[in-house]
This record gives sequence, C-alpha cells and structure tokens, in this order.
Amino acid sequence: MINDISHIYSKSILEKPKKILFILLSLLVLSSFYMSDFELDASADTLILENDKDLRIYRESLHRYQTKDFLIMTFTPHDGDIFDEKNLNLISKLKEKLLKIDGVESITSLIDVPLVKSSNKPLTEMIADVPTIFSESVDINKAREEILNSPIYKNLIISDDAKTTAMQINLKSNQKLINLVNEKSILIAKQHDGTLTNTEKVELINIEKHYTKLKKDNDNFVHNLLAKIRLERDAFEKNNVKLRLGGIPMIADDMITYVKNDLTNFGIGVFIFIIITLTIIFRQIKWIVLPLLSCIYSVAIMLGFLGMMEWKVTVISSNFISLMLILTLSMNIHMIVRYRQISVELKDNQLNTVKLMTSKMVRPCLYTALTTIVAFLSLVFSDIKPVIDFGYMMVLGLVVLFLTSFLLLPSILCLLEKDSDTYQVTNKTFFLTNFLAKQTIENGKSITAITFFILILTIYGVFQLKVENSFINYFKSDTEIYQGMKQIDDKLGGTTPLDVIIKFDDESQINFEQEDDEFGDLLDETDGLLDETEKDLSANWFTTSKINQIKSIHDYLDSLPEVGKVLSLASTIRVAEELNDNQELTSLEMSLLYKRAPEEVKKVAVHPYISIENNEARINLRILDSKKDLRRKEFIDKVRFDLINKLNLNEDKFIITGILVLYNNMLQSLFDSQILSLGFVMLGIAIMFMILFKSSVLSFIGIIPNLIAAVFVLGLMGLMKLPLDMMTITIAAITIGIAVDNSIHYIYRFREEFRKTNNYEQTVYLCHDTIGRAIFFTGITIIFGFSILILSNFIPTIIFGLLTGLAMFVALLAVLTLLPRLIILIRPF
Repeated sequence: MINDISHIYSKSILEKPKKILFILLSLLVLSSFYMSDFELDASADTLILENDKDLRIYRESLHRYQTKDFLIMTFTPHDGDIFDEKNLNLISKLKEKLLKIDGVESITSLIDVPLVKSSNKPLTEMIADVPTIFSESVDINKAREEILNSPIYKNLIISDDAKTTAMQINLKSNQKLINLVNEKSILIAKQHDGTLTNTEKVELINIEKHYTKLKKDNDNFVHNLLAKIRLERDAFEKNNVKLRLGGIPMIADDMITYVKNDLTNFGIGVFIFIIITLTIIFRQIKWIVLPLLSCIYSVAIMLGFLGMMEWKVTVISSNFISLMLILTLSMNIHMIVRYRQISVELKDNQLNTVKLMTSKMVRPCLYTALTTIVAFLSLVFSDIKPVIDFGYMMVLGLVVLFLTSFLLLPSILCLLEKDSDTYQVTNKTFFLTNFLAKQTIENGKSITAITFFILILTIYGVFQLKVENSFINYFKSDTEIYQGMKQIDDKLGGTTPLDVIIKFDDESQINFEQEDDEFGDLLDETDGLLDETEKDLSANWFTTSKINQIKSIHDYLDSLPEVGKVLSLASTIRVAEELNDNQELTSLEMSLLYKRAPEEVKKVAVHPYISIENNEARINLRILDSKKDLRRKEFIDKVRFDLINKLNLNEDKFIITGILVLYNNMLQSLFDSQILSLGFVMLGIAIMFMILFKSSVLSFIGIIPNLIAAVFVLGLMGLMKLPLDMMTITIAAITIGIAVDNSIHYIYRFREEFRKTNNYEQTVYLCHDTIGRAIFFTGITIIFGFSILILSNFIPTIIFGLLTGLAMFVALLAVLTLLPRLIILIRPF
C-alpha cells in the first residue's frame, strides 16, 4: 500500500512542484484569515474537571453563601503605626479612589469593620448603629486592642505585628455569566451520566457558544478593571506605603499575560535556536532557509486552524508552538541529511534524487509521526478539557508537519538545481557518533550493567512520586502573583481557601419556655422575649448543640499547622460571648441577637457562614500554601478522617469543598489517566513497530531505550522529591512518543545497511556515521528546544522543559549505545 502511495506521490506531487506550492500558498492565505481568532484562556475553568461532582458542590456553595469574586490589596506603611491617624486617613483615601472604579462593588477594610468593645455606647444603640474606627464614640487604643485580639479580624484584615492590613475589594458579579455557568454545569453533569436528551445537546452547544462570548467580554472587563486598580495602586505608593495585590481574578488575568509571553518567547527562542542549529549542522543558506520555511508554514497553518476551531491555548498547551517547531525541524533534518547522502551516491538528476530520498524516508517518517500521535492521543484519557484539547492539538499538528515536510520541502527541492560538490562533508566520520559506536562495541557489558543499575534505581524513584499542587510555587519570586500571595500567606492567614460545610439533622422547634429567662443585660435592653410572629425558622435555628458542634470543628481546624485563618459562626458567637462576660450564650440569647442585629452586620458576620434554609453551617479556612512540608491530598484526607473518627461526624454530615479540592481532584485524575495511559502508548507503539518491522523481537528492542528514558526522568523526580503537577505529569508519554522516533529511524536504517554488510559491528559504525548523525543532530535540537521553556514565568513549564530535555538526552544516548548493543546481543536479522 505504501509503495502505491509513493508512486502516486512521485507522479502527482514531485513532478508538479509549482502546482503543489500554489496550493500550499492558497491554504496559507486562507489560514491567515482565522489567525486573528486565535485566543488564550488561563481561567480557573482550565484547571478543574468539568464533570467533577465536587465542582457542582462548590458552585452550589458559592451561590448559597453569596461568595463573590474579590481581590486583596495589602497596605504596609513604611513609617508609623497602622492605627496612626495619618495611615488610617490614607486607607480611607485609597478606598475612596478604588470605589470610583467601574466594576468595584464594595470594599471591606480596617476602617469598615464593626467594633463592639471599643465604644461606650449602650448595646441597644450599638445594634442600631454599629461603630467603626472613625466613629466619635470609639477609643482608638481600645479599637487597636480589639482588632488585634479579635477572633474575626486577627490575621484576616491585620497581621499579628500590626504592620500590614488588607483591603478586600469585592467585584461586581456578572449574573448572566453565573447563570450560564450553572445551566452549563447541569447539562454537562447529564452528559457525563448519559441522560442528556437530543434537545439538551443542542441547548448545551448554544450555551457553550454564548458562554464563550460572555466569558471573553467578562475577561476583557476584568483585565481593564485590574489595569485601573494597578494605576491607582502605583500612584498611591508615592504616599510612602507598599501595596501588594492578590486574588484569583488577578492570577487568572496575569496567567493570560504569561501564556502570551510564553508563546512569544518560546517561538522566538526556538526560532533563533533553529537558525543557530542549522548553521552549525549544514553551514549553507539553502539548508537554513528550507527547514525554516517548513517550520513557519506548519505553525502558521496550525494557528489559523486553532482560530477557526476556537480552540484556546492554555497554560498546559502554551508550549505547542515550540513543540511544533522542534518536531518539524527534526523531520526536516532527517530528510535533508538523507538527501545529501543520496546526492553523493546517486549520480542522477535532481528530480530522481528527491524521489529516491522521499521513497526512503516516507515509511520511517510516517511511523515516527504515528508513534508520536499515539503518545499525544494518550492525553485524551484525561477528564480535563484543556489537556484533551492539547492532545488533539498536537495530533493535528503532527499531521500538518508531516504533510508540510513531504510537500513543501520536496517541492522546493525539485525546483532547485543539484549541487553535489557541497556534499563531500557527508563522507567524513562524525567523531561523537563514532565514539559512541566504539564504546558500544568495545564496552558493551559496561553499558548493559550501567543501564540495569540506573533502571533499578529509577524504578525505586518512581514509587516515591507524589502529586502536589503548591500554587504559590508555580511562579517566580519576582512576579506580582508570588509576592502578593506570599504577603497574604505570611501576614494575613493564608492564600488557598477551603470550606467545611456541616449538615445538621432536622430539629424540632425550640421550646423557649424551657430556656432560662435570667440571662443578663442583653434581655433587659431588648423588647423582651420573641413574640409569636418571630418564632420562625431563622429564630429557632440557633441552638447550643449546633453552635457547640461548629465550635469544636472550628477549633480542630484552627489547631492544624497547615491552616492559617479560620472563620465561622463560632468567630461571631465568641465576640458576643465576650460582651456577655465570657458566658456562653443560650439558644434564646443567640436568637435574640440574630433578630436584632442590623443587616450589614449579618451580611459580614452571619450570612457567609450559615444557611438556615438548608440547615447547614460553613467553616471557611485558608491554607498556608507556602508551607514547605504541606501535602494537600494528605491534608484533605486527614481532615476527612478526623471529622469522622475524632469529632464523630457521619460521612454524609459534612462536605469538604473549595478550589484546593477541585485542583487536587484534577491532579489525581491526571495522574491516574496519564500513568495508566502509558500502557496505551506502549501498546500503540508496539503495534506500529510490528507493522513496520514485522518482528516482535525488533519491537521489543525498539521500545526498551525509550521506556528507560521515561522511567529515568520519572524516577529522578521521585528521588529529588519533585512533585508531579499538571505539566510534568505528561512527560513520560511525550518522551516515549517523541524519543521513539530515533529508534524507528535507527532500526530501519540498520536493517537496510545490514543487508549490504552482513556484519553487525560494521553496520553499527556505518549507521552511526549516517543515520546516527541525523539522530544526534535532531536529538540535540529537541533537547535544546525544550530547554527554551526556561524562559517561562511559570515554574511547572520550566521544570517540564528541563526534565523533558533531560529525558531526550537519555533517550539519545540509549538509542546510540543501548539499542545497537541489544541488536548485537540478540542478532534479530
């Protein structure tokens, strides 16, 4: 079949190069119309599982407790105390300026929080008009003491050392987008369960289109909002204060900037490296320009296609351009090296030379493309849409680069004159590959022993691997994201939110007649007992048993070293108890307080932490993300275990939810899917080898060096205690998929040359001087191409680039030493 295709290819393409180039140019022009639609996405949606049941719970809790998107701005004066009149006025002025920005709904700061112990006002007046730090009745020294010792405010709006305070900038909600997300999540859940009707399928498609447009508009709005806030911040820092900005909206927006920069930096970096590499290898303008044209063409076609298909590039797929350039260059180098070799051997015209080159290269290049496709197809086993999209992106990219390499390069070559005088360089022995061939033949036992030792050691390392999700460590220390998160983590109670939601059993109405009527000044200063109309669900919800349970869980969570700030209804109740001479409140007292408290106080101190209608309470805690020994999965499992076994909660009576849970679920899912999909990759590659070589022995030999490279890099991560994350978790499959190309080229050429020599050792030297040279050049190109990823601001991308480059280096050495050693030992031909 491949011979038939080669014949058609020679007649229809190689003999009509101008026609092919015109078609390729037309496709490029068509593609250019869609390049402007090429988009990026770095929102939290790209880092979670769409069908995760915890996602539905999380979204329900956001809606139930009216949680809004917000930013945190920390305020640290360079001189004076936070509570100095000058600094308090500066906070007031900053708040006033920020509130004028369109999109800022409200701001909660040190000057806004209710103060109940710092004023001489009677309680009845205080309930009607809760004092703040600027109220005339408030003593500033008492206010300082109350805020610094408050179970609510300490480590929330002010640091322990009173040198840093925080402003929570609440953003206006996009209700249309929120409603659309809820509708979308319901339909996706049905799709996952297999209960989605045809009508709902159409509805889901329409919702996703509408969602894409609304989200794009909202992202632009948030981007402009952040730009305005940063302008105000930068201008305000002239007042001798240091301001840091943090929060999920800022992180998502900055990530888009990082992805844009990465795409540009990777593209430019790889492009420059390609020019340097080609200059060193070929030292001729022609052999620099032609591969560059192939690389640029394949990437341009892909950008246009991604724009047309509305596939967005995310953090996970931000390196796709560099991968496309590297893989296109690799295939072109193999073809050019083979063309130059044939030019020396074949004394014929240019057309026949190109025909022979393509006929020799089409089969191994096709199979190398297919094996790499199999590797990237393994990514579709993930439940994460950006990972799936990245897999399909690279599958399509490999098809594009294969077709480009066998259409563009040969067509241009057919139009050029043959210049065989420049090819005598190919007859020279390349000292590096010759050295490796010599070591393989003369020190074969040492190579086998070293390989075996490394394999055992790295297998041990593989079992030490952990999946981790330290978000703060994903960014360089000089980035605003890192500095803002670090400031909040160190001074203001942690960065990563987590919620524990307690579900209570149904309780009967409280019998107020059984409560003690003698409960101090609080009752004397109110209208007396609740009348009959007030004995509703909200009044009857507050029972001592519920509050005590909330307190015990709150205190347990607060005792954990991984936890920074904990907030719940217990925090509010304890403030009230301090006013009640440190006596615990009865159910009736708590009901009275709830009924009499002004709405703005309930909004801050009660409503975010209880849902009376659903008979549940929410305990919000923040994790110290920068804590070095923090293991998030183990932490979540420990909390779940202790709630059941130490605090005697039934498993169905509590829920642990939040971004931390969702992101951990994503990593665990990715770990399971990618580790298991290695089997799929190995099986797919074995099938390709069997079809290509028609030998199970050769299939086994060809896979071994690449499997060792993948195991080596994973084992090294385990030994170095480098956790797997959303980028590095794909290294094994990608390494095998790309590195196996060299095995195919080497075995394919070895079989061809062995037919001439019938001597294994001689064939090794011959192959190392021919295909070994191409493998070495492409290998070095791939290694340094991945190393370009160190230009990223995103630490997982940097680690991914370095480790993948290292894996490719190991694979390169293995193919040029271990692979020929196995061939000599097993003698399959």
